[in-house]
Amino acid sequence: MKKRKVPHTFVIVFFIIVVAAVLTWITPPGKYVAEQVNGETVMTFYYADQLPVSVGDHEFHPQPQTWQVFSAFYNGFVKQSNIIAFILIIGGAFWIMNKSRAIDMGILSFLRFTKRLERSALIRKIGVNNIVIILVMLLFSLFGSVFGMSEETIAFTLIIIPLAVSMGYDSIVGLCMVYVAAHIGFSGAMLNPFTIGIAQGIAEIPLFTGLGYRAVCWAILTVVGIVFVLWYASKVKKNPKSSIMYDDDAYWRKMAEVPEEELQRYTPRQAWWVFGFLTAVLVVFSVLYSMTTLKIGNAQRTLPLLPIGTALFVLFSIITLRKTVHYFVLTQLFATVYFLVVGVLGYEWYIMEIASLFLVLGIASGLSVDKSASDIAKLFLEGMGDILSAAVIVGLAGGIVIILQDGGIIDTILYGLSKSMNDLGQIASAEIMYGIQTLINIVIPSGSAKAAITMPIMAPFSDLIGISRQATVVAFQFGDGFTNMITPTSGVLMAALGVARIPWDKWVRFIWKFIVLLVILGALLLIPTVTMDLAGF
Repeated sequence: MKKRKVPHTFVIVFFIIVVAAVLTWITPPGKYVAEQVNGETVMTFYYADQLPVSVGDHEFHPQPQTWQVFSAFYNGFVKQSNIIAFILIIGGAFWIMNKSRAIDMGILSFLRFTKRLERSALIRKIGVNNIVIILVMLLFSLFGSVFGMSEETIAFTLIIIPLAVSMGYDSIVGLCMVYVAAHIGFSGAMLNPFTIGIAQGIAEIPLFTGLGYRAVCWAILTVVGIVFVLWYASKVKKNPKSSIMYDDDAYWRKMAEVPEEELQRYTPRQAWWVFGFLTAVLVVFSVLYSMTTLKIGNAQRTLPLLPIGTALFVLFSIITLRKTVHYFVLTQLFATVYFLVVGVLGYEWYIMEIASLFLVLGIASGLSVDKSASDIAKLFLEGMGDILSAAVIVGLAGGIVIILQDGGIIDTILYGLSKSMNDLGQIASAEIMYGIQTLINIVIPSGSAKAAITMPIMAPFSDLIGISRQATVVAFQFGDGFTNMITPTSGVLMAALGVARIPWDKWVRFIWKFIVLLVILGALLLIPTVTMDLAGF
């Protein structure tokens, strides 16, 4: 019997675009309009033929989508251009760094270190690899919970997957350690300004209140996520061929299989010049920005973070340059991660600044191993070509949302779902809100955009049925987070899968049961917000 072949990810996403276009023919278009009623802003839904003249003439021109399924590819590229540019720059920069063999040297050194740790009976019993998975996932979950790490995980995927494969796992474990961990934290966010901050602001409740219960939710979700990944990792470790990515991971295994004798330790003179130049630049910035104010929720702390980072970079660079240039390049990588965190928390950096930072890393690492400018340019183009498919799938997936927006049916879908909450009890209404947010997340994966559309509707409704607005925010954050890890409309997911070289259909086969578990867990965690007297609720 001939084995049924699963269509290419591009084909699957294009089929979803066609389905979205069909929906624009059978779903009447409509729009929510902000109106002032008794001094308060109220979101009122109108079908297209009932819209106020000003809105209908100037802001809303829906039409059924036909040939637009082909232009959606172009429009999706335009819509997701920032993520696409980010992917290409990151891919080029990491290709340069990979060619320096610094990652190979770092992985070999790390594996030697873990073998030494296994001499301890306690660590050997727990499993050093398990400890690594737990610590990495805790870190990224915390990042997702505190400052909404999402797009940033794309870059870290290229670092963690080779490590995971070298430890005897597969690319799925590597992606879970970074992307899934960050999005679990995103879902159970404590201080995420992009979801909690915006939603609470629109709901007109004190910013970042209810922190205690959300911290409990974050801890429960993170523990469940770590246990799930440890279970899967153990299964793959025992039988690598049981992984659905075993054949596809040949690319990563080839990268991980580096004979130690091929890695010669050396430090060219040019590496010292790079060190001097980077130090001079960092000293200048340390003087100009001697103090950095970190903003985490409502708390602020001013610290000399740039001078501290510069001092650490200088110290470790001198030490590593005396050993081998590979360790110096890794020092540059760690410094990049440090300044990335400082930039995001202290200076509100987004993907443009992060991409620029990694571009500097790529150029500096190339120069450090004595590459010429022309060699670096060629390697950069090779890296962009190697990761091009990831950029293309992001543009294609962006076309799904374009079709739904141009067809004017997103608000109609939301309106139809919201009507289902009438005449229900408090718990049922809260769960329906959660279900609506989960379904809407499939067509509007952006948390901030979804908050702007749904919270003005959900918050007043919660008052009518006697549910705290804080509970409505929790329903929003759970509904916003979980399905981001499976929906093809999420540009970040498709980018992360593209970088990891994991086909979307295989990812769905792996992750769907876990997503169902998280959705059920979210529904259970929502009940206490209605039935219990929680601080801040």
